[in-house]
Amino acid sequence: MGSAAIVFFLINLYFLHSPGFASMPVDRERTRFVFQKLNRQLDKLANKPQPNDVHQFRTYSRRLQALLEELPPKLSRNDKKLLKLLGRLRRRAGRVRDLDVQIAALHSLKIPQEPRRKAQLLDALTEMRGKRERKLHDSLDKVTTRELGKRLKKAAKNYEIAETTEPLRVARQRLTDVSKPQLPLTEDVLHQYRIAGKRARYVAELAGKAPEAEPFIRSLVSMQDALGDWHDWWLLSQSAEKIIHDAPDSALLSALHNVTGAKFRHAVRVVTEMRKGLFGTATSIDGAKRAQSGVAASSRKPSTSHTEPVRATA
Repeated sequence: MGSAAIVFFLINLYFLHSPGFASMPVDRERTRFVFQKLNRQLDKLANKPQPNDVHQFRTYSRRLQALLEELPPKLSRNDKKLLKLLGRLRRRAGRVRDLDVQIAALHSLKIPQEPRRKAQLLDALTEMRGKRERKLHDSLDKVTTRELGKRLKKAAKNYEIAETTEPLRVARQRLTDVSKPQLPLTEDVLHQYRIAGKRARYVAELAGKAPEAEPFIRSLVSMQDALGDWHDWWLLSQSAEKIIHDAPDSALLSALHNVTGAKFRHAVRVVTEMRKGLFGTATSIDGAKRAQSGVAASSRKPSTSHTEPVRATA
């Protein structure tokens, strides 16, 4: 059992044997910060947004969605309208963000073959990003911006959450709901884990800096990083196939497929470890801790799991 599986396994045992872990309340300061941060990002998005501005807006709109949908007992009418407006805007921002990560991935790909074709692909992606950014900007007119700000302020003012709410239990359940060990880890299944893992992380982080929560959150971040990395390269490969449709034997396409395949295999390994941790069994917490100690000792050795971009051959 790998280190990620051990962490999830220990967390499951804590849920079963430690009431204090399961009943950690929501950190109220963190919930307020989500509302404040999203409000600031809306202002930045209304101007000429940089890639990080788009990313931050999408992240915090997702955090707010998780906060409103997963934790309170019922959404208000204002909450529903706010989430609908944010969802529409987030989809447009997502189309810009998708191009940002593809452009960054393409820049990082070092191959000696087909420099002109790579430049052609980069130009096409950059042009596409410009068009999508203009659509995003057009959707943020004064009326929409004013309504979003008003509804966000009202949602923050009226937000209430029961003292008995347990964000870590909710987060774990969100991950368990999508985890079906009998299903093979196909691309579609990895997409489900990518979405569920984000939401589980955002909910878990509302527990604050409790020591018991930190290993769980670190494992979710590791899974999210692996799945996000694969998804970025998968998007780039899909775009390249459409743009370089006249050269199916292109060395550039071959290199992109090779890297995407390596990222996919790495993501599968990470998710497999997580599933082992969620559904593994053991006789005691002490036994699991001993196993974790062994993993910690071995993890000090240099890692060989990182996948580097594959160079195309002539």
